[in-house]
Amino acid sequence: MAQAPLIIAARSRDIGGFVVGRVLPWMLRRSVGPFVFFDHMGPSRLPPGQGIDVRPHPHIELATVTYLFEGEIDHRDSLGVHQTIHPGAINLMIAGRGIVHSERSGPASRARDEALHGVQLWLGLPTAHERVAPAFEHHAADTLPALERDGIRLRVLLGDAYGLRSPATTFSSQFYVEARMPAGSRLALPPAAERAAYVVEGTVHAEPEPLGPRHMLVFEAGGAPELHALSDAHVMLIGGEPLDGPRHMFWNFVSSDPARIEQAKRDWAEDRFGTVPGDEDERIPLPSS
Repeated sequence: MAQAPLIIAARSRDIGGFVVGRVLPWMLRRSVGPFVFFDHMGPSRLPPGQGIDVRPHPHIELATVTYLFEGEIDHRDSLGVHQTIHPGAINLMIAGRGIVHSERSGPASRARDEALHGVQLWLGLPTAHERVAPAFEHHAADTLPALERDGIRLRVLLGDAYGLRSPATTFSSQFYVEARMPAGSRLALPPAAERAAYVVEGTVHAEPEPLGPRHMLVFEAGGAPELHALSDAHVMLIGGEPLDGPRHMFWNFVSSDPARIEQAKRDWAEDRFGTVPGDEDERIPLPSS
């Protein structure tokens, strides 16, 4: 008999006036495949005059993936990129040897009553690619492959799944899929060494019990896990090969080598990372722990 999946509930975290649901890392599960971080943002309403302000901060040796269901976020980074992130688009920032970015509500968003809802993931990079040059990719919603199967609408956001491949850059075997399941439908997860399903909305059943929103199911290796939608459900699927060795994490830094994290801490404290054009006046200080 297959082992029951591990269930992880999202825990509330304040990221500067905006509360998210932190899923990964968790004390009993640090990652799923190469995915080392999973935040569910919102759903929240931002009244006129308010917005999110994640001030400039650094990253090393990871890739961030931002995907919105509702709302907008202005991304700026030390490469000079300024990109408004819209629902349905994939925004991939490869930190590599180091990058600084900020995430804020833009002027148009602040002027209106707006919902904000989405997911942000971090990917650990394979050791051979940890020190690559930083880069940013924006893939508009209409460039991402999609299909409908037995009434289920699937979009492949990263990697390969269900016979489709995302145009976003990847460095290892992985998948990130958005699934919108009508009540009564069933969906088998793509094959992978490690797999998980996160329920955004609705209720799904995967042995041994039904699971509602803001919960992740992490499946053991092997078997053929399947989700059964007990209501209309919105689910995010992640999976892939685990990273090639343990990863150390401090704040926004992820690396296979703790010495590089210590160097990144010194570089940020001593202002050696560079600045974000158009957002030079503020920064998040290095935390003490």
